[in-house]
Amino acid sequence: MRAQAHTLEAVAAGVVILASVVFALQVTAVTPLSASTSNQHIENQQLATGEGVLTAASENGALERAVRYWNSTTGSFHNLPPEVAYTSTGRVNNTTLGRMLVRAFEPRGVIFNVYFAYQTTSGIERRQFIYRGEASDHAVTATRTVTLYDDEALYDEHERPTSNTVNGTGNFYAPPTSSTGLYNVIRVEVVLWRM
Repeated sequence: MRAQAHTLEAVAAGVVILASVVFALQVTAVTPLSASTSNQHIENQQLATGEGVLTAASENGALERAVRYWNSTTGSFHNLPPEVAYTSTGRVNNTTLGRMLVRAFEPRGVIFNVYFAYQTTSGIERRQFIYRGEASDHAVTATRTVTLYDDEALYDEHERPTSNTVNGTGNFYAPPTSSTGLYNVIRVEVVLWRM
C-alpha cells in the first residue's frame, strides 16, 4: 500500500511540474524584438552597411587611395608616427574612406576599426589604419580585397598620386610577395560594433 501511495505522489508531482513548464512556455513569447534576434538583426544591418560602404569605396577609388595613403619618407601613414593608426575623427577624415565610414556609422552610434591584412613570408599580418577602440563581442567584419601591383603610385596627404611607387619605397607596410609585377593583395577589414 505504501509503495502505491509513493508512486501516486511521484506521478502527481510529475504532472504538476510538466504543467508548470507548459504554462511557462506559453507565457514566454519569442518575438522579432527578443534580445537574441534583435541583436542579430542589428549585426546583419551593420554588416550589410559596411559591405555597401566598401563596395562604394572600391568603385570610386577611395579604397585603393586609403591602402596606398603612405608617406615613404617617414615610413608611416600621412601625419602619423610609425606603427600608429588614425584615432580621432579629425584624422580619420583625412581620407575619403574615413569620411565615408564616419558619415555612414557615427550618426547611428556604431564604432569602427579598419585594418589592412596582407601576406608576408611568415603568414598573414594586419596593420591598423583606423583604430577607435576595442571591439565588443558582437562586432561584425566587412571585407574587400585590393590587388597591388609594383608600379602603382603612393598617395600624398591630399590623396593625390606621387612619383613614388609601392615597390619603389623600401618601407611600405606590406612587403612584395612576387617578382611577376603583382606586389601583394591587401584585405581591407572594417570591424563594426554598437557603442
